[in-house]
Parts: sequence; structure tokens; C-alpha cells
Amino acid sequence: MVRYIGMDVHREFAQLAVVEDGLVRDEGRIGVTPEALRQWAVGLHADDQVALEATGNSDAIATLLAPLVGRVVVSNPSKTRAIAEAKVKTDKVDARILAQLLAVDFLPPVWLPDERTRSLRRQVARRAHLVRQRTRIKNQVHAILARNLAPTPPTSDLFGKTGRHWLSRQPLPVDEASSVQALLQQLDFHGDELAIVDKELAVEALTDAVVARLMTIPGVDMIAAISIVAAVGDFTRFASSDRLVAYVGLNPKVRQSGNSAPVHGRISKAGRAHVRGVLVQAAWSASRAPGPLRAFYHRIRARRGFATAVVATARKMTELAWHLVTKDQDYAYARPALVAHKRQKLELAAGAPSRRGNYRTPGAAYNDKQRRADENAVVEQAERTYQVLVAHWQPRNPANPRRST
Repeated sequence: MVRYIGMDVHREFAQLAVVEDGLVRDEGRIGVTPEALRQWAVGLHADDQVALEATGNSDAIATLLAPLVGRVVVSNPSKTRAIAEAKVKTDKVDARILAQLLAVDFLPPVWLPDERTRSLRRQVARRAHLVRQRTRIKNQVHAILARNLAPTPPTSDLFGKTGRHWLSRQPLPVDEASSVQALLQQLDFHGDELAIVDKELAVEALTDAVVARLMTIPGVDMIAAISIVAAVGDFTRFASSDRLVAYVGLNPKVRQSGNSAPVHGRISKAGRAHVRGVLVQAAWSASRAPGPLRAFYHRIRARRGFATAVVATARKMTELAWHLVTKDQDYAYARPALVAHKRQKLELAAGAPSRRGNYRTPGAAYNDKQRRADENAVVEQAERTYQVLVAHWQPRNPANPRRST
């Protein structure tokens, strides 16, 4: 008989329960160190199935157990409502429910990424942490200047060479000046770490065809593209672009009951918050670049405001990314000189030597004003075509005929 094993995983131990031949029994606790898991796995059968909820260490546990059993299911905690809504909630009860749901094949699983995707996710998360730390340090320096009535810095970059020279000449108290120096040292350290991570990500992105395809979209640079790839992994596992939109949490919540019309609310914000923020930032950039995406942004902004418009543009770019990757196509309205410029920046970030002088690299075409103007004229024509198209749209019939009277 196949055994179905439920694991309620914690930081230092996991509570076990087994369903075998229709009967449920507790199996006690085991440690979650690699040695303890391997020792416990000696008694497992090749056709056993194991279920555990997604936690901080569930990915490593699933990776270790996958070659030893028939199936490992990592469930989505937000969808395992039988555990979340249980009136009696203990480790034993949670493990039993996991085993029982696995036995009837009613456990919603999450996708387990491959090793490269795991590594990219860790690197992207590390980079996001470094960026947040640098922002926090800069804010602390600005706070010191504000509470000591320092004038507005004469340069836009307070932490560049000119800005630091101006900062060193400000009459601050001794303790505040020491704090500024310590903060600048921390800023330099995090800047060096950020440069290392950016180079590692650039090396990974340099040979990734999906990253190159995503960079043809306006507003998507190397960092945004590699962040999307790290969060999504395999694009083909989504049957449609709507599935990908729901995965990154840019789909609206919907409430509907009986014969009433569905009510659409705010976005679900499911999935990884970082990639959702990356897409929103990319949408801000795309809304300022000529092309159909800018026309789409302005159309939504006129009806719903700028906040809704930028989120809607991020959703549109997510759908566009799915179509481009799954259909092996570049963005139809990409500007070749801009794409070559992005590619050149990627190569330089990966450690390629800088080619100065008379050597004409493909990315140098972006510096040609006439070339940029010609490419902008093409995408501006596409933008006007989109505006004419939507201007002839007819409003849909209202769902409730009474509302039209």
C-alpha cells in the first residue's frame, strides 16, 4: 500500500503523520537537519508520497526527499484552508490533515523551481536587500542634515564626489559628523557588494535568451528582466497570460454570488512582492516612452487616475512578456538602437572591456540623434494608431438593464 506522509515543518523539527490503508496515525517528530532527514528517509519506500506546507526551509527539505520517494508535494498555505480554519490547531492535527488531503489528491501544490532559478531568486533577493539598506543609510544622512538646519545640497547626488565634498564642509556637531562618516562607510561597503551582485546577475543574463527578449520591451532593463525570470522560472508552465498575471498578483479580486454581477476590487497582491514592484517600476518607465504602452497608460489614467493606470500598465506588460516568451518573438515596437544600448550596458556590467574611441559598437547607434528620432517616429505612429483604434470602441451593454434607464 502507498503511504501518504504529512509533515508539519518548523524551524527545528517536523511533526509527522501517516495515512496507510485508510488509517491515520501519528509518527512523532524528527529534526530538520540534513543528517536527521537522511536518517529518517532510510525507512521510506520508493512509492511513498510526502506533503508539507511552503515555508522558509520547505524547498530544501523537498529537494532532499524528492529522489528518495515517489512524490513530494509542497502545498500552498493560503489555499490549504482546512488547516487554517481548523478549530483545534496543533502540530499533530496539521500533519494529519496534510496526510489526509494528500491521500485524496486534494492538496494544492506549488511549483518547485530548478537549481538555477533558486540561485537567481537568492541573488535577486540579496540585491533587493542591498538596495533597501543603501536607501535607509541615505535617508539617515538626509535626516542628520535636516535636524541640523543644513541648506539644500547644491547637487542632485549628495553621495557623489561633488556632494560628499559639500557634505564634508557642513558645520555639524562632532557626534553628528562622526555618524555621517560612519554612514558613508556603510554606504560604500553596500555599494561594493551591490556591484558584485550586479556583475553576477549580468553574467547570468548575458546568455539567457528570455532576458534578451524581455529587454525589447520599453522600460525593462537587465535588472528588471532577470528579476522577472527569477520569479517566473518556466513561462510555459502557465496556460495563458492571465495565469501569469494571477501568479504575480496583478489580477483584481472578484466577489460574486448568486445572480448578482461580479464586483472587481483591488489587485490580489499574491505571489512575490518584489517582482510585482519591479513590474510597476518598469511600467512607470514605459509610460514615459513613446509607443502603444504609453497610449494605453494615458487612456486608463484619463478614466481611473494615475495609480490605477500604472498598475494596469504593469499587468499589460506581464501579459506581453508571456506572449513574447512563449511565442519566441521580440516586441514588435521595440527601438533597435535602444535595445542595442541595453545590450551593451549588460555586456559592460558582465565585465566586458569598454570600447572607446573610433570603434563603433552596436550600442553606439543610440547616441545618434537622427537615428533616435527616426525610431521614435515609427513608435509614435504606432501610438497614434492605438489611439485611433480605441477611439472607435463602443461601450459594452450594461450587465443590469435597469442601470441604463
